[in-house]
Amino acid sequence: MGKKEAADRKARLEQIRREQQAVERRRTLLVLGTAGVLVLVLVGAVFVVIRNQIAASDITKVGLTAAAANCSAPTSDPTSGSGNHVGVGTNQPNVTSVKYSTVPPTSGEHFASPEVPARAFYDTTDRPAVETLVHNQEHGYTVLWYDPSVTAAQKAELEKIATLARKPKVAGDKFIVAPLDTTRGSLPDGKKIALAHWGAKQGHRQICAGVSGTVVQDFVKKYPSTDAPEPNGQ
Repeated sequence: MGKKEAADRKARLEQIRREQQAVERRRTLLVLGTAGVLVLVLVGAVFVVIRNQIAASDITKVGLTAAAANCSAPTSDPTSGSGNHVGVGTNQPNVTSVKYSTVPPTSGEHFASPEVPARAFYDTTDRPAVETLVHNQEHGYTVLWYDPSVTAAQKAELEKIATLARKPKVAGDKFIVAPLDTTRGSLPDGKKIALAHWGAKQGHRQICAGVSGTVVQDFVKKYPSTDAPEPNGQ
């Protein structure tokens, strides 16, 4: 092989090598670009999941805004009946129903045993007696009473609130959602929700037209479980 042929062959081989290197660089860049896009997609998906989890654990995201819930201002009710037990096992065993001065009640005589352990949410099929839940209130519980005529959507929101309100930073364990016994009294026209708390010196009620997690959070922060006649009771 002559010198010219050898040089031409060497030049062709060098060109082929450069072309192969270019192909490999393009392939590498394509792989890296695809991987980068996938990483961005995954990061975005993780962000959405985390954001949704945070939103799902935030009681203020449930239901209406405080303004839209159309709530009355919290009341300051005189209290009575602390430590006064009626019904089975007491010196008034024949008392099966107490007439309370407010709807819902924020104090008064009550049955000897509170609901223990108390669930977060009750329906019309399993609600404890009013007199039982008043005893829970004496121990620092806030009870959210709802009119049984609430819509299915409102009821679902109340179930979420019942769970979220029991977080330590909201009301802790001392929060119950239960249906109002309308044979014992009704809420004002247009109102469906009532928060009730038995404080150490006064009782407090806040009555609303709609469901609002923000209203619930504000109420239990203003009237905590420590503000009760017997805050250390179960």
